[in-house]
Amino acid sequence: MTQTISYQIEGRLYLSITNRCTLVCDFCPKTLGHPEVKGYNLTIDHRPATAEIIASIGDPTEYPEIIFCGFGEPTIRLKVLIEVAKFIKSKGVRVRVNTDGLANLVHKRNVLPELGECVDALSVSMNAQNRTIYDRHCQPALPDSYESMLDFLKQAPHYISDVTATALDGLEGVDIKACEVLAAQYGVKFRKRMLGRVG
Repeated sequence: MTQTISYQIEGRLYLSITNRCTLVCDFCPKTLGHPEVKGYNLTIDHRPATAEIIASIGDPTEYPEIIFCGFGEPTIRLKVLIEVAKFIKSKGVRVRVNTDGLANLVHKRNVLPELGECVDALSVSMNAQNRTIYDRHCQPALPDSYESMLDFLKQAPHYISDVTATALDGLEGVDIKACEVLAAQYGVKFRKRMLGRVG
């Protein structure tokens, strides 16, 4: 089986650059043993290099937007993400990163200035209205992950103009309205996702 690096959904191109993550979310298809999105198997047998990812894109201008996503956290491979994002931006194409918002915690510094140079939009998985519910479902490997994610959300609009927080409707204990209010407090947009609907 050839590893899927890039895959298309509704005219947009998605990039899967890692399967590593600091969370083990109990609702993630990867955790549940189903590494597929819309018929694409996102099982990873190696970490693709920058040149390999760029080659998988083809002509970026064929897409209105290219999104770093997949079943791993793309900001874990920050250097590669930024190199590929700069290539995409050089072609005039919009870049979005779907993230758990823990990049600053992982890299032990504020990486938002670097992302702001080559990323147009962030979608941050808030996932819960408080730490208790977040920890129950997301099972973070690093301490203070929830607080770090919220701090990332708070800082992000200073560097990237289009920032959206998301949470899953249908996940036990998650109060969607409270999540929406929290997002508004941080000056970011909010999008409700549906449990069990991937991609």
